[in-house]
Order: sequence, then structure tokens, then C-alpha cells
Amino acid sequence: MNFREFGLIVFTENYEECITFYKDILKLPVRNVKSTLVSFDLPHGYLMVEQGGVGSDEAKDRHQNPTVIRFDVQDLDREVHQLESRGATFKERGLEFDWGTIAVLSDPDGNRIELGELNDSSASVRS
Repeated sequence: MNFREFGLIVFTENYEECITFYKDILKLPVRNVKSTLVSFDLPHGYLMVEQGGVGSDEAKDRHQNPTVIRFDVQDLDREVHQLESRGATFKERGLEFDWGTIAVLSDPDGNRIELGELNDSSASVRS
């Protein structure tokens, strides 16, 4: 398949709160704003936050949302502290696995977001 870039679309119920979260807490650069959606720049793609989803007061489990948004970072502790200083609340700050360490938080709709400091054994590392 030949494509120009990758996009991920998240449908939200708490639309304004989600826009604020991705823009002001995660500091994703805004690419485009329309009446019912905002797209954010990502390396080699975009994240689009759109109206029309179902939110949850608690973190959604895999049956409610089988997708995880993960941002791979160089220094997990530094990024966690930086996001906490902007108001992020982490449910887990350092889950360790053979392939790396993750921190877990949720957006205002309960969608799972992870920061990952991965090592060479991670399945996401190019071989």
C-alpha cells in the first residue's frame, strides 16, 4: 500500500476537554481546526480528535476501547514530571516489562495513553 501519512482518529464525548488535554497538557501542535474536529501534528502523521464518541469517567478497559495511544520517549521520568507539571494525572508511573517501561494516563474521555521508554527488545523497534 502506498500512502502519504498515518492518521489516528479519536471520537470523543468530552470534546472541549479532550482538545485542551492534547493541546495544553500533551503539547501536540495543532494542525487544523474545523467545526467538529481538531487535528494535531505527529511525526509522520496526525491525531484527529473529533466529536461523536462515548466518554467514561474511569479509564476505559480493552472491551470499551481496544486501542492504546503510545508516545515513545527518550526519558520517561522527565516526560512524566513535565506532564504532571501541566496537570496530567498518571495511573501508573513506571510499569516495567522486558521490552521497556511505560507510564499510563487517560484523556478526559478515558482513552488509555502510554508514554514508553523502550529498549531494543521491543516489538516496535525497527529490526
